[in-house]
Amino acid sequence: MWAGQPYPLGATYDGLGVNFSLFSEVAERVELCLFDAAGQETRVDLPETTGFVWHGYVPQLSPGQRYGYRVHGPWAPAQGKRCNPAKLLLDPYAKAIEGNIDWDPAVFPYRMGDADTAEDSDSAPFVPRSVVITPFFDWSDDRPPRHAPNETIIYETHVKGLTMCHPGVPAESRGTYAGMAHPVVVEYLQALGITTVELLPVHQFVHHEHLVEKGLRNYWGYDSIGYFAPHNEYASSGQAGEQVAEFKGMVMALHQAGLEVILDVVYNHTAEGNQLGPMLSFRGIDNEAYYRLVPDDKRFYTDYTGTGNTLNVRHPHTLQLIMDSLRYWIMEMHVDGFRFDLAAALARGFHEVDRLSAFFDLIQQDPVVSQVKLIAEPWDVGEGGYQVGNFPPLWSEWNGRYRDTVRDFWRRQPETLADLGYRLTGSSDLYESTGRRPYASVNFVTAHDGFTLADLVSYNDKHNEANGEDNRDGTTDNRSWNCGIEGPTDDPDVLALRRRQQRNFLATLLLSQGMPLLLGGDELGRSQGGNNNAYCQDNEISWYAWTAADEQLLEYSSRLIGLRREHPVLRRRRWFQGRSIHGEGTGDLLWFTPEAVEMGEQEWERGLVDGVGIWISGAELRGSDYVPRPDRTFYLIFSARAEASTFRLPAKELGEEWELIFDTAREPSFPVKSPRHASRAQLKVESNSVVLLCRVEEVESGAATLLRRLEGAATS
Repeated sequence: MWAGQPYPLGATYDGLGVNFSLFSEVAERVELCLFDAAGQETRVDLPETTGFVWHGYVPQLSPGQRYGYRVHGPWAPAQGKRCNPAKLLLDPYAKAIEGNIDWDPAVFPYRMGDADTAEDSDSAPFVPRSVVITPFFDWSDDRPPRHAPNETIIYETHVKGLTMCHPGVPAESRGTYAGMAHPVVVEYLQALGITTVELLPVHQFVHHEHLVEKGLRNYWGYDSIGYFAPHNEYASSGQAGEQVAEFKGMVMALHQAGLEVILDVVYNHTAEGNQLGPMLSFRGIDNEAYYRLVPDDKRFYTDYTGTGNTLNVRHPHTLQLIMDSLRYWIMEMHVDGFRFDLAAALARGFHEVDRLSAFFDLIQQDPVVSQVKLIAEPWDVGEGGYQVGNFPPLWSEWNGRYRDTVRDFWRRQPETLADLGYRLTGSSDLYESTGRRPYASVNFVTAHDGFTLADLVSYNDKHNEANGEDNRDGTTDNRSWNCGIEGPTDDPDVLALRRRQQRNFLATLLLSQGMPLLLGGDELGRSQGGNNNAYCQDNEISWYAWTAADEQLLEYSSRLIGLRREHPVLRRRRWFQGRSIHGEGTGDLLWFTPEAVEMGEQEWERGLVDGVGIWISGAELRGSDYVPRPDRTFYLIFSARAEASTFRLPAKELGEEWELIFDTAREPSFPVKSPRHASRAQLKVESNSVVLLCRVEEVESGAATLLRRLEGAATS
């Protein structure tokens, strides 16, 4: 053992040996524990301490080496100190982790029945090992796709769920990074038309004891224990560092197909839980530095996450851990952005959510992290934690108000047109005042947490019995409508209405301004049998049933996505002209009653809106180079009425003739030959349907339009 260097933190292989570095302000002694192939442990003290960082260098050590730490120091739970050298600890900076937890009592640091007394049985036989990796990988000519935010269409999916049942993926690759990179999966995502894959957590996570005892598993992965390590169970090639190369290969394959990769990350808490949880890493290294403790009784943890603990982002080394992790995934793993779970917890200074907290200051000034896509889940479970619209200018946000408003509209609940209008046009009421654009709003109707789209239109109530909690878990506020019958049915009218409602939600999502997020599998008609909290269902409940896919819905979804990508007016970079969703002088957006009368203030404030027509002009659009690039003009009709009704088309000056693009009341919705309708014509619109029409006109190229305008300017 040589002295080594304090930075970088973690285990760093340089071709000749490995440098080990661990932060602990509370430690009195740190042992590095090295394990051979047979599991035999060798312990050696880290010889140097520099600014509370313990470090040492071991010559001739190579990648694949398993290791861990034992930290000697005070055991004083009442003071927030929980060192216990009997417990083998994972390196917080481990780039790979091998194995899982065997839930023996030895993994807990205290004596069962007496949480204040340390327990001295060795946990090493029952916990995972950190693994030294090689930093070398041939990225060839890999380049990030860098899709513009307004052109981004996110597909939220799961490495295992997407690939586990895919008949085109070899059996040995299903449920893995290699399966995700398989050509049949990549080509499917390309053909669907999405631009960006958002993966549910792939940081190394834990299957908790209470799930294992029930024969269940942590499917979603929201219990991280390694912020640098790709989850080992998603690797087909091995766990001794091979998972890193396999993950990189997946990213490279998706990039070659023009697809971005965003990670759902969980920096708000860890898998160690509350004061009765296991000791796996952070708790035994420096409990008070890594976790927020109750100030007047440090035995207990402040919990803004509902999981038992909250990371202490007020501590500089915890902030450093998060920032180092983010930079690592960008620079070494080539990911394109992050979605931050329960991001409001990261913004808490002392108690209140602080938009200018140190975490956001660091993100703002970081030359690497500030350049990728940053998406917040803008709430946590603490008081004042709902912060939709309150994140800094660099950030986009999951727009929970969009989800609720759209769901309420299609189940005919009281909703003012003003609120609906804001949601459909990018939510300027939430984001414009902070200098953000419409794509600050990540619009979603469904996500992993809650009903799938098929279940949203099939169930009024959750059905989570398989979770083993007597259906108590999961939200009861689903804002869903079963279309007349709860769950499976053979009634053809109910089934037809459900199919239509799915098409309505997809049309609303993909025709709204903002950044759309599609829950993976919704385009296939995927159902979870009414389970709205399938976090523990690592089985057919959650896996995509490819052989039962709704091919007609898939075709419809793909054409909708293609329509959005083809027409810039449906994915604007800026707010509509005048920065207002209604009012006098609006030249690119007009709102009409079903009788084609322009909306007045009385209509905007009505408590129940069930039908509206929207005139959307692309005539004044410019590209990012500011060259005029006019797009088509559309008329969009939303009808949540219970019966078929008549909608009149706008006056002649807004369009002499209109061509039908799609009608969700039809099957298939996109007609083979589009019928045309004259201005002021009365259009029969079926109940619960969306109709999109396009103005018939000669479409000039961008160059022709520019030339025409230059000639006009010269004449004048």
